[in-house]
Amino acid sequence: MTFQGWLLILGFVAILLALTKPVGAWLFALYEGRRTPLHIVLGPVERGFYTLAGIDPNAEQGWRRYALHMLFFNVALMAFTYAVLRLQGVLPGNPQGLAGLSPNLAFNTAISFTTNTNWQSYGGESTMSNLSQMLGLTIHNFLSAATGIALAFALFRGFARRESKAIGNFWADMTRVTLYVLLPISIVYALFLIASGVPQTMAGVVDVQTLEGAKQSLLLGPVASQEAIKMLGTNGGGFFNANSAHPFENPTALTNLIQMLSIFLIGFGLTWTFGKAVGNTKQGWAILSAMVILFLAGVTVTYWQEAAGNPVLQHLGVAGGNMEGKEVRFGIAASALFSVVTTAASCGAVNSMHDSFTALGGMIPLFNMQLGEVVIGGVGAGIYGFLLFAILAVFVAGLMVGRTPEYVGKKIESREVKLAVLAIAVLPLMILGLTALSSVLQQGLAGPLNKGPHGFSEILYAFTSAVANNGSAFAGLTANTPYYNGLLGVAMWVGRFFIIVPMLAIAGSLAAKKYTPESAGSFPTTGGLWVGLLVGIILILGGLTFLPGLALGPIADHLAMISGKLS
Repeated sequence: MTFQGWLLILGFVAILLALTKPVGAWLFALYEGRRTPLHIVLGPVERGFYTLAGIDPNAEQGWRRYALHMLFFNVALMAFTYAVLRLQGVLPGNPQGLAGLSPNLAFNTAISFTTNTNWQSYGGESTMSNLSQMLGLTIHNFLSAATGIALAFALFRGFARRESKAIGNFWADMTRVTLYVLLPISIVYALFLIASGVPQTMAGVVDVQTLEGAKQSLLLGPVASQEAIKMLGTNGGGFFNANSAHPFENPTALTNLIQMLSIFLIGFGLTWTFGKAVGNTKQGWAILSAMVILFLAGVTVTYWQEAAGNPVLQHLGVAGGNMEGKEVRFGIAASALFSVVTTAASCGAVNSMHDSFTALGGMIPLFNMQLGEVVIGGVGAGIYGFLLFAILAVFVAGLMVGRTPEYVGKKIESREVKLAVLAIAVLPLMILGLTALSSVLQQGLAGPLNKGPHGFSEILYAFTSAVANNGSAFAGLTANTPYYNGLLGVAMWVGRFFIIVPMLAIAGSLAAKKYTPESAGSFPTTGGLWVGLLVGIILILGGLTFLPGLALGPIADHLAMISGKLS
């Protein structure tokens, strides 16, 4: 580990903390439906959408109606994307003449981008046409991200409103987030990437002459526009197979830093928005404090392990950090930081190959996802997932003080606790169940390229990434098979919507409750004790997924390495 490496990590966090309130204030204005400076230009566009769709943005929805409209919207988008991918071979915008995707790969990909997972069982540049990248995939990068933020707004209203049956309007939330946050930032962001050397063209291939005098064909396309929203919306699906390790997606140290910042930007801001929504910004800062503690702990372990290097090579007398699978232009510190950022958020983008990390270095990205993607988390999904843990934490605190638990003025009763447990239990049940199944079936065992503990980790990582809606991978797993495409597709759908629906039910239940002011017997939910309790509850419940696979996964792999044996 180096001083420069730690300066990068701490500077990264400092920049985000400085941006938290400005971003949160902008999001709060949209949460309340207030005008922003962009309304002068985009206001008529927003009203035009409502008119064309026949939507009254002021018509409030209860949680069931909100959930139904959200599900219908996402199912329709998924079906549309499936059709685009299957018909790719006969559609325009296909300069390479690529064929349509197989049914199982189109199924997997359509679900993947609908659920904000962006898992890719394919190489983007050799599989997707320009039209498919733009119309089939990039559109989801906007709308799945907007869905997550809209759902966070709905839960915020559940905590903030008093004796109300409504939690907002899904269509209005979606439209405002897309028009006034995601789209304008992405346009500026894409222009910055183009200026940095990222391609943005409808051409498919350009032939160049190498320094050795040979001819090489370079694949191009509308990369910058997809790259911008891929990061900002914590999507992660790369235009190229190498993702953000590819120089056409992430050419410089500056683009690398901006990409990491953009992954966390909205997640940080939403914590301040929550505090403002419930009338106490200290509540938001307390949540952010717990998130940052977990994040810094993960970065420390990963950076330490990657800087220490591979024990096997050290036994052979080769000193130095682990540079396998990493880009020289980024180095160990930026690669370790990126890996934790992308798995702390539900982004899935990579600037290095996680499968090449040391055993314990690769364990942290895996553990981040198994916590439920709540360490900052995806746009919207992170904060509403974190609040589910907060409900359980305040329930435990209520047991300790001997009274009905309260959180931000709302009594947390058995209905909310049961729904929170139901949502959180989805992760360990799906991840461990599908991993166990794939570890004994021939179709599942055919996937890993490595045997032993690391091969098990490749399977475990894939289902963790799918259920947690992350999308990154231990690339040693051959996933483009009917078995993995089908099972991972189901895992992604369950991991997204089987959490969302109980969460919206909680929002509806809380909105209908009266406000309960704090009293001398209330457990404080803004101080260090509360932050520590939150961190503890998250680590304990995350361990429900992590510990059963521990002996056969990263720890066993690490023990094999330090014993001098290749795994």
